[in-house]
Amino acid sequence: MICLSIRELCISRHKNGASFTLEVPELEVKRGEILAIVGQSGCGKSTLTDTLGLILEPTSAGSFMLEGKCGRVDLLQVSPSVKAQIRGSEIGYVLQSGGLFPFLDVLDNIMLPGRLLGISESVLKERAVELASSIGIADQLHKKPQHLSGGQRQRVAIARAVVHNPPIVLADEPTAAVDQVSANDICVLLRKIVQENNASLVIVSHDRELMKKYADYEVTFKLNKDERGIVSTLLKPERTGR
Repeated sequence: MICLSIRELCISRHKNGASFTLEVPELEVKRGEILAIVGQSGCGKSTLTDTLGLILEPTSAGSFMLEGKCGRVDLLQVSPSVKAQIRGSEIGYVLQSGGLFPFLDVLDNIMLPGRLLGISESVLKERAVELASSIGIADQLHKKPQHLSGGQRQRVAIARAVVHNPPIVLADEPTAAVDQVSANDICVLLRKIVQENNASLVIVSHDRELMKKYADYEVTFKLNKDERGIVSTLLKPERTGR
């Protein structure tokens, strides 16, 4: 089942006299699968991720469709307020640094997205504790993030991203700040959670070898230069052979 579908999308950005354009001829994100976005610095990985996360508005697009808990939605036709609601309920985000709030303990960090959505406190707590147990941080629930290792913080970030059962999970370089053993553990956990929840995972990474082990598909970019400045075109997804 296709969760997110894009056709002929274009994003143009201008900064300090320089121009950058990202072109996405076609992209489909499927339920239960992992799509890896790889490529050199400056090719548009973060721009694409922010667009998929409904943070960045496309300059133009032929179609931009979401199939999730809210049904089938044309994201080009909804208002900013509706898009914000969709972003909160349909998308989970795992930041490179974890992005945890230092003044909240692990349990409260995990429960935060669900609280913002108004999910029942008892239901939410049960889900958070269950997640923490399944990814090996049940004994860390009442600690503050500063007392955790880098790998533990990323586990908390993963639990927080999926506690509200979003159909799409975006992970921006989730393994960049940890050692190789922890990086493998994080990928195993992400894959397990995605499969258990029949969600889609889009993971941005500079580590192509790691992505070949865990991702189902991989996309990268082709850079050119024309009158618009630097133009990065997303190439067709390729199966990793995992």
